[in-house]
Amino acid sequence: MLIIFTIIVLIFSAVVHEVSHGFVAEKLGDPTARLAGRLTMNPLKHLDPFGSVILPLLLALLPGGIIFGWAKPVPYNPFNLKNPEKGAAMIAAAGPASNFLIAAAMSVIYRILPYLGSYTPTMDVVGQLIGMIILINIVLGVFNFVPIPPLDGAKVAVALMPDSWGNFKRFFYEQNTYGWILLAVLIFIGIPIISPIMYWVFHIFTGV
Repeated sequence: MLIIFTIIVLIFSAVVHEVSHGFVAEKLGDPTARLAGRLTMNPLKHLDPFGSVILPLLLALLPGGIIFGWAKPVPYNPFNLKNPEKGAAMIAAAGPASNFLIAAAMSVIYRILPYLGSYTPTMDVVGQLIGMIILINIVLGVFNFVPIPPLDGAKVAVALMPDSWGNFKRFFYEQNTYGWILLAVLIFIGIPIISPIMYWVFHIFTGV
């Protein structure tokens, strides 16, 4: 049941992440996500078979692993943006930011929960489930801010690079084969390196 709960939370958190991309793109003048029917909280519109179901299940079966995944990327057209580079960074940052906002909101509930009444086993279970929601959204936020293509952090990194780094910026901006190789390495090797950051952010939010 905990695995099922975790995957459901992961799916809806990933949906919020992707809808946030589309919402910011819409505000910046690009209606591509809306016209594609992706500005909806209906998870069926966003599910990626591998990233939303298969990978989270595999990670859930591994002892001590961090469960994460992704939904189908929401499309946007950079030619509809007044400043494609800056706009792309804002659209990209909106996804992880939405996950941190969810984590922050749930952290408020998590922190006041002990003051709502005397301790009961039910209260303890509720606290653990809220903690899981917080952790999943922190994992999504931190993971997607890693500056490698095709993650959101790559587009944010591009906007922060000086124009003199032209070739390096093009590599980061293009979601090419090398980017997916780096992503695969991050998933299967790099998670132990960034997981301390995830748990540190979790501590900041919850005090645990």
